[in-house]
Amino acid sequence: MKKIITLASIAFILISCNKDDNYVPIESNLDTELKTLLTDVSEGKGLTYFIFPDSDDYANIPQDPLNPITKTKVDLGKLLLHETALGRNPKIEEMKGTYSCASCHQANAGFSSGLRQGIGECGVGFGINGNGRLIDQSVPIDSVDIQPLRSPTILNVAYQDVMLWNGQFGGTGTNAGTEASWENIQENFLGFEGVEVQALKGQGVHRLLVDTEFVNIHGYKAMFDEAFGEVQESERYSAINAALAIAAYERTLLANKSPWQEWLKGDNDAMSDDEKRGAIAFFGNGKCYECHTGPALNDKGFHAFGMDDFDDSGLAIVLDDAGFDNVKKGRGSFTKKSQDNYKFKTPTLYNIVDNGFYGHGGTFTSVKEVVAYKNNGVPQSTEVPAENLAKQFGNINLTDQEIEDITAFIEIGLRDPDLNRYVPETVNSGFCFPNNDEQSQNDLGCN
Repeated sequence: MKKIITLASIAFILISCNKDDNYVPIESNLDTELKTLLTDVSEGKGLTYFIFPDSDDYANIPQDPLNPITKTKVDLGKLLLHETALGRNPKIEEMKGTYSCASCHQANAGFSSGLRQGIGECGVGFGINGNGRLIDQSVPIDSVDIQPLRSPTILNVAYQDVMLWNGQFGGTGTNAGTEASWENIQENFLGFEGVEVQALKGQGVHRLLVDTEFVNIHGYKAMFDEAFGEVQESERYSAINAALAIAAYERTLLANKSPWQEWLKGDNDAMSDDEKRGAIAFFGNGKCYECHTGPALNDKGFHAFGMDDFDDSGLAIVLDDAGFDNVKKGRGSFTKKSQDNYKFKTPTLYNIVDNGFYGHGGTFTSVKEVVAYKNNGVPQSTEVPAENLAKQFGNINLTDQEIEDITAFIEIGLRDPDLNRYVPETVNSGFCFPNNDEQSQNDLGCN
C-alpha cells in the first residue's frame, strides 16, 4: 500500500509540474470586460491592434520607406545617440564633448530628460535620471542649449510621422500640404518622415557634428561602411547618414515589455485589478482612447487642453521672449491657421511616470494631476479660445475612483521596467555618457 501511495504521489507531482509548465492565467470578469471593450474601440481589430512588435522585428515596425531599418543602422544609431564625443560644435569651447542627444533623451527618464526643461550644452551633472542636471552658472545664459517646450520622449516614435510638439518636422503624411511653412525647415523637402528629419535637424540645433574627422578619430568608420556601403565614400560619413542611423535606432525603442503589453499578449496576471479597472475607464468613460490609441496609445492629431507654458519660474527659462508667443500656439505656429492655435501633438503615455513633468510646458508633476485636470475642464491658460479646446476636456465625468484607477494603469501598466536594454554599455570614444562634464562623470560613476 505504501508503495502504491508513493507512486501515486509521484504521479500527482509530475502532473502538477506539467500543469505549471503550461499554466494559463485565469480570466476574470475584469479581463473579459476589458477585452470586449478593446474590440469595440478598435473597430473589431481586437487586442492585436494595441500590441507592439518585438524591437528586432524590423519588418513589422513602422518605418520611413526612404530609410529601411537594418541591424547595421540600428547598431550605429544606438551609439551615435549616446555619443558625447559628437558634441563637437559647442558655443563654449570648454563644453566640447560633454553632451549628446541622450542628454535630453535618456532611458532612466523614459527617453525624455528627467527635467521640466532639458539641458544640452552648458548643462552640469546628471543626478539619478537626469533630474540633477543644472545650468552651468559660469556661462552666458544665451549660450545654454535649452528649448522653449518640454523635451518629448523618443520612445515609440515609430508610430508618428511628424515630430515636435507642433509637428513641424516631417515632409510627408500629416504634413502634406504644409510646404509653405517649410522655409526654415529645408530638411522637410528631402521627403523623409519626422523621425528622420528631427535626427538630421537636431544635429545642427543641438551643436553636434558628424564628419570624416569624427568618424576616423572615434572608430566609427567601419560601422558607417557597413550601414551605408551603397553610398559613395565621399558622401558616406555625413550628418544625413548619421541621422538615418539614429532614426532607425529610435524606431526600435518600443515599450513592449510593459505589463499592459504582456496582458495584451495573453498574461492575465500581468496587471493588477486596479490597473485593469484603470484600463476599462481609460477605454470607456474616460474617452482617453479617442486620442490615445493603437500600440503607442497616441494618434496623429493635435489637441488643445489649455495647458500652460514655460513661465520663467526658475524651473524653466525662455530665451526668446519675442518669439515665445508664437511657440505657445503649438500646431498653429507652424500651419498659421487659427483653428490650430494652442493645439499640441498627442504624446505616447508609456513610461511618462519616469520623467515626472507633464504637458508641453511641464506644468504638471503627477499623472493623477493631469487626469483630474482633464476631467475638471478648467484650463490653466487664459489664452486658449474655447472653440479650440478638445471636446473631451471637462466632458468625461470620471469618479474619484476612476481617476485613481486610470492613474494606476498609466503609471504601472504602461511602464516598461527595462528600457536600459536599449542603452549601450560603452560608446566608441570611451567617453562618459549621456553627459561627460565633470559632475556628470561623478554622478554616473565614470571616473
